[in-house]
Amino acid sequence: MILPADIRQAYQRIGQYIRATPVVTLEASSLCDVPVTLKLEHLQHSGSFKCRGAFNTLLSNDVPAAGVVAVSGGNHGAAVAYAATQLGYKSTVFVPDYASPVKMERMRDFGADVILSGNDFQSVIENFESFANETGALAVHPFDAPAVLAGQGTVALEFEQQIDDLDTVIVSVGGGGLIGGVSAWLGERVNVVAVESEGTATYAKTLQNGKGTVITPKGISADSLGAPRLGDLAYAALTKDKRRSIVVTDAQIITAQQRLWDVARIIGEPGAATALAALTSGAYQPRKDERIGVLICGGNASPDWFIVKENP
Repeated sequence: MILPADIRQAYQRIGQYIRATPVVTLEASSLCDVPVTLKLEHLQHSGSFKCRGAFNTLLSNDVPAAGVVAVSGGNHGAAVAYAATQLGYKSTVFVPDYASPVKMERMRDFGADVILSGNDFQSVIENFESFANETGALAVHPFDAPAVLAGQGTVALEFEQQIDDLDTVIVSVGGGGLIGGVSAWLGERVNVVAVESEGTATYAKTLQNGKGTVITPKGISADSLGAPRLGDLAYAALTKDKRRSIVVTDAQIITAQQRLWDVARIIGEPGAATALAALTSGAYQPRKDERIGVLICGGNASPDWFIVKENP
């Protein structure tokens, strides 16, 4: 179980290496019937919150000459590559063949050796594990390791420093590293809502079928939220405080991002717009005067991904 003390220590450890990302409050009727405060974590180094967990992992361990290795569909790999380069280490990232070209280019730009490893994500994981075992490189798990969750939880610590009277924080979910850390920090004092796309619903499927449930990620958010399962640490954090699960469609995610662009000229990736879709679709109905926060967790996508193109 991740404790608030772990997150506080992580924040002290990584503070000089990360950005304190800004918040912006949109007036009532922009996204729903009440004002909504957005935490703009897509402005973080490497374009997502993942830098927090990556830096905390690297700074908490002795990194060998072989450097670090990650397995990723996108944001995690970019974050590990960025953190490794900033700290003077080599980085290798194993990715599935279907990974976003935009995100693979980000990894390479940050200094990673990117290795395509087929379309079966389990095989990609096995290649990642074999590389770590054979070379001794430090393996950085994308979502289910204590240092990762503690690092990701610092976004909630920072959010509360900026907005200290939040009632509810809405978070997109993939493997659960982000929401696990957020839930651990906020505890019982803040309502935390998990939002997933239909094709990446690890938490919803786990609640339905039991711990350890495996899915095949698909859909518009799969390159950022496409974990095959919910992490054990996230499961413990979410079930401890009985966090609500909301599942939205790809069409609702596109509409959410279109709305965000229209009202605030902010572009997030599909995984970030997934959390927003809970509000814009009406799946989450705020109470009158409820103080809502939403994490805009990443921005690594083509800038026009949400624009519906007419057929010729």
